[in-house]
Amino acid sequence: MALRDAILVSLGDGPMSGYDLAKHFDETIGFFWRATHSQIYRELAKLKDRGLVTSEHVPQSGRPNRILYSVTDKGREALLEWSRQPAAADPVKDDFLVRLYGLEHMDMDALLEHLNQRLEGHRERLAKFSRIAAEARPRTLGELGRLRGLEIGLRYEREWAQWCEETLQALSPENIARFDTVVPLDNKKGRPKQ
Repeated sequence: MALRDAILVSLGDGPMSGYDLAKHFDETIGFFWRATHSQIYRELAKLKDRGLVTSEHVPQSGRPNRILYSVTDKGREALLEWSRQPAAADPVKDDFLVRLYGLEHMDMDALLEHLNQRLEGHRERLAKFSRIAAEARPRTLGELGRLRGLEIGLRYEREWAQWCEETLQALSPENIARFDTVVPLDNKKGRPKQ
């Protein structure tokens, strides 16, 4: 998926300023598609140049004018065309998992700290998603789609949190004491010392 498509989907909820769109992104699509505010603003300019969105300046007193973006018919056609393309899952690219692969060469204290931070993040998102799901009462097709997306987000966060807890247990001092000691790397060659 391209950022373009995520923005067009978001603007399907109605006209938004760049600021509103970035905030909307953070609270909705941002759960499973990340983009910085500057990336969103740059993409909005490209979408406008391509005729996929329009902009309207809304005067404000005491503040800069707001610019509201809306999807055009051409933008809706592009979104419909995008929806017909296969949606392949992205392969996993997670540097923490690579660290586990080379566990014998890692700083165990740092790794455990990162694992605890990851666990806390998954727990926080799980709690947030759970609150949203508890209040959800889909009345439209769009709301049903959002709820189904939220459900996979709940499962994802729940499974990751559980995996982090299990991995912390597996890496407990009493458990790792059963294994060989850490093999230090030769700093010049990046290989285990002989």
